[in-house]
Amino acid sequence: MAYQEKVAGGQIYIIFALALLLVYLCLAGQYESWIAPLSVVLSVPLALLGPGLVLGVLGLANNLYTQIGIMLLIALAAKNAILIIEVARAQRHQGLAITAAATAAARMRFRPILMTSFAFILGVMPLVSASDAGAAARVSLGIAVVSGMLASTCLTVLFAPSFFVVLQSIEERVGARRRQPAMRGRIHQGGSS
Repeated sequence: MAYQEKVAGGQIYIIFALALLLVYLCLAGQYESWIAPLSVVLSVPLALLGPGLVLGVLGLANNLYTQIGIMLLIALAAKNAILIIEVARAQRHQGLAITAAATAAARMRFRPILMTSFAFILGVMPLVSASDAGAAARVSLGIAVVSGMLASTCLTVLFAPSFFVVLQSIEERVGARRRQPAMRGRIHQGGSS
């Protein structure tokens, strides 16, 4: 079993990258943009700071159950970022400036993010304090998920709006550059006929 865990341990990076790619492609289809989903995807690795720090401080192994918890964190961290980015995009489409849209979204979604995250964290706490047969697996999973959700909750609220501002600005600049040659072509064709 130790051999299988060691062999599987090196695959976590590949699995994590594929999971992030899947999240990115789903969001690219939903947002109909290649740049907008990066705001969410860049927020997801912030959740890994929690388990990395806690496992290092406690000296716990990065076993299979910890890796399962980390995979779960991808979805949970993406959920927190999506809550902010969705509202920010809606605010931007209503005409707010990019920074104002991000700030409004962070304010509007702060309480729902805290409520859903802490409800989940409190629901997972029995895993962290398990002490019966098979407790080591549950404790590893619980510590990874609780520490990752704490990190994600605290950091996503700060960084997701910033990522949105930077990437939305880039997306709008790229879109404006693409529209300029098309507009010049129409003006030129209209003037020559």
